[in-house]
Amino acid sequence: MNKRYQHPNLPVKDPKVMAHLFGLGLDCTDGHKRITQADKFSIFGGSENTHDKMTETLFKTFEDLSLKGKSIENASMDEISDLIEKNTPKE
Repeated sequence: MNKRYQHPNLPVKDPKVMAHLFGLGLDCTDGHKRITQADKFSIFGGSENTHDKMTETLFKTFEDLSLKGKSIENASMDEISDLIEKNTPKE
């Protein structure tokens, strides 16, 4: 049974509950299952290189938000998108 039905008062639409970034890497060929989880983001899969790049990108993104005195809950989607683009390692 879906747990939401067991807890009808769960604030599903509350941005503080829903604010979470999710990264999914699809290029893994070595059979490893890579998972990195933090308070406000999760990264699953990917080759070692891809997984490391996604992890670095999100750590730097959250660091930049913190330096601005913001959190993911009170930053705009455009701001988060710009920071992710800025912090993505270049080849």
